[in-house]
Amino acid sequence: MRRLALLLEYEGTRYSGFQYQKNAPSVQREVESAIQRLTGEQVRIAGAGRTDAGVHAAGQVVAFTTEAPYECRSFASALNHFLPEDIAVRQAREVPLGFDPRRHARSRVYRYTVLNREGRSALWRRFAHTVYGLLDAEAMRVALAMLEGQRDFAPFAGPLGGRRSTVRRLYRTAVWREGEVVRLEVEGNAFLPQQVRRMAAAVLRVGTRQMSMEEFGALANGGRHGACQWMLPPAGLCLVSVNYPGLFFEET
Repeated sequence: MRRLALLLEYEGTRYSGFQYQKNAPSVQREVESAIQRLTGEQVRIAGAGRTDAGVHAAGQVVAFTTEAPYECRSFASALNHFLPEDIAVRQAREVPLGFDPRRHARSRVYRYTVLNREGRSALWRRFAHTVYGLLDAEAMRVALAMLEGQRDFAPFAGPLGGRRSTVRRLYRTAVWREGEVVRLEVEGNAFLPQQVRRMAAAVLRVGTRQMSMEEFGALANGGRHGACQWMLPPAGLCLVSVNYPGLFFEET
């Protein structure tokens, strides 16, 4: 018996999310189906993050146990043969049998992409949220940086589905412009449901001058669950990477 970890990328447009759902398409279902077709084994994969419907990933990490003897590079290549075009295995690595991609993660990096221009885009429609008119990226950077550190992110949380702590830690935030494209990036130990899209929506209101910096601070520090009622569409969000102590995936 051995345990393998896969580094996945996927376009989330046509999926109900990463996690398996009985009557809806999911990334987990497709990956488990590909493993079964390759090895004949019925496995249940564990993922580092449960990305929502329509959210993309460039560096999702999943793990599963198998008795298949294939070398890691061959395993990744063979799985790609059975996977649909919008899901790909970038790398496969053998890991300790006790490896848990969620519990053992040190941090997760999410990036939200905003297209700032007049008129819609045919090429960016699945990967960015379009904003027309003035967008102050520097004000957005300052606002997002206010959320760094350990704090209660309840104001930016969606439905929690049970009682649990809403305290999380943001290690790093960044906002930058690349021509017509504005990127928001956050790295944290973990994230609440809808947290990144709600944070991005509030920061965007600062950038479009619909909210002052003082109002943003009051919202962030208010402590009321779900106080941020705005949430950006999932198409602009991507799970960029999941980081572990002793990184075992090669730089690509």
